[in-house]
Amino acid sequence: MTALPTALPPEPSTAPDTEDGPFAWYRSLPVPGRRAFVGAFGGYALDAYDFQVLPLSLTAIAAYFHLNKGQSGLLTTVTLVVSAVGGILAGMLIDRIGRTRTLMITVGTYALFTALCGFASNYPMLLTFRALQGLGFGGEWAAGAVLVAEYASARYRGRTVAFVQASWAVGWAVAVVVATLSLDHLSHGLSWRVVFWTGALPGLTLLYIRRHVVDAPASETGGNGENSENSETEPAPRVPFWRIFEGHSGRITLFATLMSTGVQGGYYTIATWLPTYLKTERHLTIVGTGSYLSLLIGGAFLGYLCGGYLTDLIGRRKAIGLFGILSGSILYSYIHIPTSANHVLLILGFPLGFCFSAIFSGFGAYLAELYPRTIRGTGQSFTYNVGRAVGAFFPTAVGFAAGSGGLGGALVYGTIGYALAVVALVGLPETQGSELA
Repeated sequence: MTALPTALPPEPSTAPDTEDGPFAWYRSLPVPGRRAFVGAFGGYALDAYDFQVLPLSLTAIAAYFHLNKGQSGLLTTVTLVVSAVGGILAGMLIDRIGRTRTLMITVGTYALFTALCGFASNYPMLLTFRALQGLGFGGEWAAGAVLVAEYASARYRGRTVAFVQASWAVGWAVAVVVATLSLDHLSHGLSWRVVFWTGALPGLTLLYIRRHVVDAPASETGGNGENSENSETEPAPRVPFWRIFEGHSGRITLFATLMSTGVQGGYYTIATWLPTYLKTERHLTIVGTGSYLSLLIGGAFLGYLCGGYLTDLIGRRKAIGLFGILSGSILYSYIHIPTSANHVLLILGFPLGFCFSAIFSGFGAYLAELYPRTIRGTGQSFTYNVGRAVGAFFPTAVGFAAGSGGLGGALVYGTIGYALAVVALVGLPETQGSELA
């Protein structure tokens, strides 16, 4: 593999670590760290874009290929399940070939196979391309999160990585605009294909990453690399994958995976079934329109940002626990609010989006701080993506349960997911303020 270019000597940070202010976290980053932030932000935003183009185009795809609900749902499920495989593979690459190179591989993978989905001539071909897209989708988050976390100082790490996480809402919003324009103005057979073809645009991010982004120096991990003469890291020693299951790391892996499973199980339950519940059982016709999505996405974006500040203020465990309880409580309220107060459900869209996104804000920093550098990528990617794959089955459980007891009662699986996440925190240490080893 061609070596990455050596960056220019980093310039001093313009803000001391003691400075306060809403953007002190960014000013505290060295120049290479700021470039890494831009690359990771763009990569994750476009990761969200390439994921969201499927659900936004699913009705048109189902009509074109004459799919039933099971076949339609499988397109999303296979993406999430295969993303676990992609995440594990990417995690090992992160620790072997570096954060930046892995980020480039994952971005290139999801961009390529999203675009190829637009050329699918039948359902099996579309399913295959979507599964392969999951390989890149699963690994991108961990590569970007580890890259930025290692540049960020201990004081600002939570909010710095949370801003990367907030790019998911940006990519989601752009996907809504592009899909809406395409589906409204293009022919039935062409519109969904154009939406997928635009998924190749993330490939342009590779040019920026290849030219400007390098890994944080290993000797400066946990600081900001100001005194480094060369920001190119030395090759990392090869550490076996199974090291994340040994001793103290094994306990961390178990409870971090349970936490990730619970949070993502709750999230995918809400994302998959709540709009259907509000529309079919509560008869709210506005669900699925731009107004409802605007409330949800707006709440999600602010949730990511505010959650990042809070995780630095009160600690990782307390912030994740707080938003887990709030998310579960709001979801439970949806089930039990009287039908005479249906308008309240729409109003709750904003705080729901806020809370189920804010809980993710601390993940990037927290998972990075739980593992030493030699297994950081492997551990972070494994726990997040295995949690995503297992969490993807929560909506399936809701679907089966809804057949006998109604969708409202079945949504309790989402609250169970958040409860699992909160309980899992008992087995994890607080890492607020810790330097990365």
